[in-house]
Amino acid sequence: MPLPGVDDGFRLDCDDCLAHPRAWSQGRAALLYRDQARALVLALKYGDRGDIAKPAAVWMLRAATAMLDDDPLIAPVPLHWTRLLKRRYNQAALLARELAWQSRLDCCVDLLHRRKRTDSLDGKTREQRFVALGDAITLNPRHKAMMQGRVVLLVDDVMTSGATLTACSDACLQGGAGDVRVVVLARVTKH
Repeated sequence: MPLPGVDDGFRLDCDDCLAHPRAWSQGRAALLYRDQARALVLALKYGDRGDIAKPAAVWMLRAATAMLDDDPLIAPVPLHWTRLLKRRYNQAALLARELAWQSRLDCCVDLLHRRKRTDSLDGKTREQRFVALGDAITLNPRHKAMMQGRVVLLVDDVMTSGATLTACSDACLQGGAGDVRVVVLARVTKH
């Protein structure tokens, strides 16, 4: 992902993005996934702390401001319905709604659909993550016309390998999006 805060007209990519080209054109992370940021993400994701979405969206908006030209359509990474039942909410959807409200942009929480339940990706290698997600995410056909030629800004809580965001980006691009950008609350970095 290009480094946040670098707005001098030069593109600066991280080493991981150089080694593994992404399906999206631009990406930003508000935080690094460690220490307090990790605790925040886990509380949002598993601790029933939806109240974290509002301040988190402020940080994400700061990180993503340079990507908000062209009136992007904001969309969260989808959860499979079985995970949604268990968790009772999609943390990415909470973040997407807050980000859309704060930026005054459109949000479509069901733009994408996770049609296949995948095993938890925790502890999986980069390759295993990409294989598991293969064709698990598709475009919701009801929203295809809304997305045609438009920039889509995908929102998620955390990016590890980029496999989930790649699957979402591919679904958007195959469905007719003009461009895909991503913003996440936190980014896992390699040591």
